[in-house]
Amino acid sequence: MFPVVVTVAALGVGCVLYGIFIERFRYRVTRHRLNILPAAAQPFVVLHLSDLHFVRHDPRKTRFLAGLPAADVTVVTGDLLGEPEAIDTTVESVRAVRGRIASWFVLGSNDYFVPRPLNYLAYFRPGRPRRRAAPGRAPDLIRALVADGWEDLTDSRRTTSLLGLETELLGLDDAHIRRHDLRVAPRSEDEHFGVAVMHSPDTAPEAAALGYGLIVAGHTHGGQVRLPWIGALVTNCSMPRAFASGLVRMGSAVLHTSPGLGTSKYAPFRFWCRPEATYLDLHPGASAPDGDPLE
Repeated sequence: MFPVVVTVAALGVGCVLYGIFIERFRYRVTRHRLNILPAAAQPFVVLHLSDLHFVRHDPRKTRFLAGLPAADVTVVTGDLLGEPEAIDTTVESVRAVRGRIASWFVLGSNDYFVPRPLNYLAYFRPGRPRRRAAPGRAPDLIRALVADGWEDLTDSRRTTSLLGLETELLGLDDAHIRRHDLRVAPRSEDEHFGVAVMHSPDTAPEAAALGYGLIVAGHTHGGQVRLPWIGALVTNCSMPRAFASGLVRMGSAVLHTSPGLGTSKYAPFRFWCRPEATYLDLHPGASAPDGDPLE
């Protein structure tokens, strides 16, 4: 019995060390073709990043971003900061991935509040109580990003043109901490292509019901810890565990939930859930049969 216990304990320790020192730095790039644009639209590429969780000294993540191919549109769906002191590092690092025609962002809870240590088992408790947290430096982060060419979409709806494609663009604040304002969400330009940007996918069903064709979100870290044949253990939101990351059809809409690139500095590990930057290649084909838009 004793050798079995020792073996299991050693395997557990090995998995934790692998998650801390190896997997959380195994950044990867994935690409998906989505045939969801109107027939006359020009194709364009969206780079979706989320949950960067930058700390002051974060050279490997900075180098990874600097090596990414340019996209037409870049969108960051919140939790850029891992600590308030990392604003300069964050802004300098994401400068390399700004989109050719547009660069958008919304914030997440770690941008608004100073991260604190948490009992990991708390993620498995439904309806865990909210904890008080010290305010972060979200206004400073917003000002710095906007000054550097990014567009803040927080709780706003606007029209824009993407390579001639008239687009209705929605941005929602973090629903996980109840900062979102759905009063801005109803569409006024139904004939335009709709894009919804949010930190937590909690509000994706509402966006899909309102007719937004593409929805991008983050927050879940893809579960951060996944197991073979089981998948994500938690999502930290209302989405089912099977939808913790990747592409999901929601009626006529497509939701992409990013597994993110970082982790909280108080939970610096990943397992079976590599950090990811995702390119969404958008092409005409909105009238295709169900199932065809996702390739």
